[in-house]
Amino acid sequence: MRNTTFIYTATAFFISLMSRIPDNFVKISLRLGLAGIFWVSARTKVTDLLTVSDNTYFLFEEEYNLPFISAEILAPIATYAEHILPLMLAIGFATRFAAAGLFVITLVIQIFVYPDAFLSTHLGWMAMSFSIMRYGPGHWSLDHLIASRTQTPVRAKVIY
Repeated sequence: MRNTTFIYTATAFFISLMSRIPDNFVKISLRLGLAGIFWVSARTKVTDLLTVSDNTYFLFEEEYNLPFISAEILAPIATYAEHILPLMLAIGFATRFAAAGLFVITLVIQIFVYPDAFLSTHLGWMAMSFSIMRYGPGHWSLDHLIASRTQTPVRAKVIY
């Protein structure tokens, strides 16, 4: 009986502590976590500042080999999207659209490139994307700043 009471009390205390984590801290953590994954990947695809590397074109032609767009077109589009969308997430600008874009990239990777990586990798990326799309960027974002200056009831509901 004593052990049960201790476990219940310890669990209740832990839950109480976790429920005090600010929502905005959780939201910025999700944004930065997802942005970091794609930013690091994007930086491996370029030389200098933003020059798509020959290795990237090779990967898109040989390893990724997507059926619907040529590597010459897709490599720069994907590379620049992997740079721009994480930056948008990090600063919280058009956050839900950026998260949706990264979700689409993840879906393409899952279906056409690495179909065996769903549980180990892509499900986590998708979960972060869904959370950001559903709950928004939080108060620590440009979206919030813009919405607070142009507040209407509809915008307030959509942005937050």
